[in-house]
Amino acid sequence: MSVVETLSRLVEYPTISDRPVTGIGAYIAERCEAQGFRVERLEAPGEGKLNLICSRGPSGTDGLVLSGHMDVVPVDGQPWSVDPFRVTERGGRLLGRGTADMKGFIAATIEALARLPKLERELVLAFTCDEEVGCLGSRDLVGKLSGRPLPSLCLIGEPTSFKTFRMHPGHAAMRLVCTGKAAHSSKPDLGDNAIRKAARAIDALEALAERWRREVRFADMLERPFVVLNVARIDGGGAINIVPDRCVIDLGFRALPGMDEVHLAGEVGAAVSPWATAELVRVTPALLTEAGTDLEGLLAPFSRGTGAASFATDGGNLAKLGMRSLVFGPGSIDVAHKADEFVPVDELHHAVDVVAEVVARRCG
Repeated sequence: MSVVETLSRLVEYPTISDRPVTGIGAYIAERCEAQGFRVERLEAPGEGKLNLICSRGPSGTDGLVLSGHMDVVPVDGQPWSVDPFRVTERGGRLLGRGTADMKGFIAATIEALARLPKLERELVLAFTCDEEVGCLGSRDLVGKLSGRPLPSLCLIGEPTSFKTFRMHPGHAAMRLVCTGKAAHSSKPDLGDNAIRKAARAIDALEALAERWRREVRFADMLERPFVVLNVARIDGGGAINIVPDRCVIDLGFRALPGMDEVHLAGEVGAAVSPWATAELVRVTPALLTEAGTDLEGLLAPFSRGTGAASFATDGGNLAKLGMRSLVFGPGSIDVAHKADEFVPVDELHHAVDVVAEVVARRCG
């Protein structure tokens, strides 16, 4: 089977994060088992959720981990010109949901397996669920694999256009609740409008975001070398003739390596305290891998540059298992999560060559 055919099979599984991944997991497991891998299906929280750990070669020999996530983001409301769950080739591009982020890398990895020599060091494939909703699958893996001897080097095949990234911010989710008092809209003075409180809270968040923008770190690596804050969703009110008594604001901020997300969440809470209560809902850790790892050297002949990713990956969680991760893969993050997402055909084929060569050098 060609890598394009394999990618097509993977894309046909509509693994949006609120859906099971058992189907795609079974397909990947079957392909890996056919190449002599030991496959572990590790259940994760949620219906039909699992992570796959596929191993080949002598355990405990510090080879390499290849990591990718099986889930994708929704397509609802996006102006797709093709069926998002069927790969369409157009002008040297393969269009479909997840082709870049990141089923292209998974397909390339599966196709590279047939080229591998006898392995002297262990190769571990870690395919996760629920990455797109906070790296929840890899977080669950930390608990299940803690204490197990695993390779210390990890390649995460997110779409970087073959640039090598050793760093990225984390991502924390928060929920703010503004509480008011309901009243008839003909007499709003008898109530307390929660949406107005939310507006004031958002003004305070903008002031906090501006202060964070002045606190610069890692300016030599990051395009935005500060904590980025985004007000993402607002939900308030019930009817046009009722003064709203509740309004909820969901927001995210991206802490830089070395920063304490709990402390930053406390700054958010303090900023909005006159109008809202604040809760830290979820934290996806940042990643910072030291320069000059053996994996960076192995990738150097194929790399189109080095730097840092602006987006979070499973790497922050995998670091808790002792893995030093680099982010490197086909396709561009600039087309991920959008309509007509694509991976260039030539980059997909090149990724097969890169994976096969890097694994052979590290583990062969």
